[in-house]
Formats: sequence, C-alpha cells, structure tokens
Amino acid sequence: MMTSGAKPLSIAVLISGGGTTLRNLIAKVREGKLNARICLVVSSNPAAKGLEFAKEAGIPTRVVERKKELSPEEYSEATFGPCRAAGAEVVVMGGFLKHVLIPPDFENRVVNIHPALIPEFCGRGMYGHHVHEAVLTAGAKTSGCTVHFVDNVYDHGPMILHRGVPVLPGDTAETLSARVFEVECEALPEALNLIADGRVSVQDGKVILA
Repeated sequence: MMTSGAKPLSIAVLISGGGTTLRNLIAKVREGKLNARICLVVSSNPAAKGLEFAKEAGIPTRVVERKKELSPEEYSEATFGPCRAAGAEVVVMGGFLKHVLIPPDFENRVVNIHPALIPEFCGRGMYGHHVHEAVLTAGAKTSGCTVHFVDNVYDHGPMILHRGVPVLPGDTAETLSARVFEVECEALPEALNLIADGRVSVQDGKVILA
C-alpha cells in the first residue's frame, strides 16, 4: 500500500526490451500503490516494446543506443544526462541490458531488480531465462528476487530487500520466471516506497532501513 504524506518520488526508468517492469510500475502508480511519478523512460533499443507502454501513459521517452564510437563515459552521460535534466531523483533499471557507468551524482540513486537471490546466480550474462535455467541446473530449492542499488559491477551494490519463492518439482525456466516475476511486481514498488518515505540510507556499503 502506498504510504501517505511523502512527496511522490520522481523516477526515470531504463529499459531495453519488453517493458514488463515499466508496465507494472505504471499500473502501481495508477492504483495508488506506488508513491512516484515516472518522469522519463530511456531505452537502449529503439524497438523496445516498453516505449509503447510509456507513450500510452504519456511519459516522455528517449532512445540512447550503445554505439561503438561512444566511450563508457560518453554513454553514461548520454543515458543519465536526460534523467538529470528531467529531475529524476531515482533511476530504475527495468530490464536494462547494457552496462553503464553510474555517475557520481547518481551513486545510491540507481535501483535494479534482479530475478534471483543475490549473491547467488548473478553477474555478467546472468539475466532473464539464463538466471532461471542456472537455478534449476543447480538444484536450488529457493529462488526469488533482489532489489539493490547499482554500482559499476554487474548485480552488485547495497541490497535493499529480498523476496523468495519456492522452486517446485517439474519447474521449467518459464514457470519459475513467472513465479519470480509475481514477487518482483510487489518488491520493486515496496523498495521505491521506502525510498520515497526517506527510510533508506546507505552506510559503509550497506542499506539501513529506518
């Protein structure tokens, strides 16, 4: 449930593909369950389905492709410059598949949701179905999702919260993915509401919840 009294958190959302996380955030805002305003959507892919969801919701969009001639620093500025200009207090990585450097002024202001329980099944190449296949191959009994602040290492940075789900007999990557996504849809808005309420701080590389 959305908390009362706090000013809506201004967020930008970075996407690369289907935009299911973005669609969920848009729905939660409309339902009054997320105390936020989505001020911008930035896509690394001009054909991303998520751009259509943003357009339908009246949210401004930008496309910033990862071109070879751009240095990591230039790509970072091309991505975060528009977020800064739009007044984003927090940037949410909603299925953003490009590695991008976090500018100093966005340290502990970029949030990602990973479809596994970090520090397990994470790192370079661990995204989407790759994660769920790895969980099943390992014979893990529990999976879930992790909401965390982003630093310059894949699936690293201070963790805000975990949500677990059971791995069931007969699970496939698709069935496990669907079960994990159900908890993702609640965990990410919950974390953003905590930030909007001013209840999240980072001390010595760890999240402290007030």
